[in-house]
Amino acid sequence: MSFGLTFINNSNQVVIDSEFARLNVICSGRYAPTQESGLGSTTYFPRVITSQEPPLVFCRPDTGGIGGLTAMQVIGSAGNWVGFYVRAYDVNTNQPNGRYFAATFGAQAVSTYGMRLWDGSGKLLFDSGTANALFTRAFQNWAYVRSETSATGSTRSFYTVSFNFPENEYLLINTFGMNMLTGSPGGRMVKTLWDFSAGTLYAVTDGFSNPFAFFMPAVFAKLAV
Repeated sequence: MSFGLTFINNSNQVVIDSEFARLNVICSGRYAPTQESGLGSTTYFPRVITSQEPPLVFCRPDTGGIGGLTAMQVIGSAGNWVGFYVRAYDVNTNQPNGRYFAATFGAQAVSTYGMRLWDGSGKLLFDSGTANALFTRAFQNWAYVRSETSATGSTRSFYTVSFNFPENEYLLINTFGMNMLTGSPGGRMVKTLWDFSAGTLYAVTDGFSNPFAFFMPAVFAKLAV
């Protein structure tokens, strides 16, 4: 940066910069079952998110038992994102209860007082009312565990990574809302499964073809404090 403003913390990390946006948390809260006999959860943001691209939604199921999420959808349209939907893994796992935060690369005018910073094109980069989110880790080295045949004849495959379930890390759930491409029109559904009792994090795919290869990353972040 040849001119402008840069703020560096005690760990020599750039916290604010007048050219590059950080991942800003626009809103946060809890999600809970709202429909489908407790399997589905629609959460409306406390404020409309005005980014052109859909916000990144990070979820953390409540600790205990077996929790899982799938079928994620961001509700709204460009400049008017109003909430998100997730569904429980199935009827045998926990209902969708947990914490979330929604973030964008770029700030939003939230504070009634404080400090704001724009870039040269007028894009709001920082607002003192929005916290930053920090990426903590990403997994792509999933180990294949087993497969089973569902009641409909599809192949359900389980993959795992070493994970210690910290309370302050949230999973980027957007990627668990899109089916993976396969040799069949329906694709492969992708689910996340948090088995707290066994201390195991799973990714689960469900489809009728190409059942084994799996390289989709799981991205985690936490709120900066």
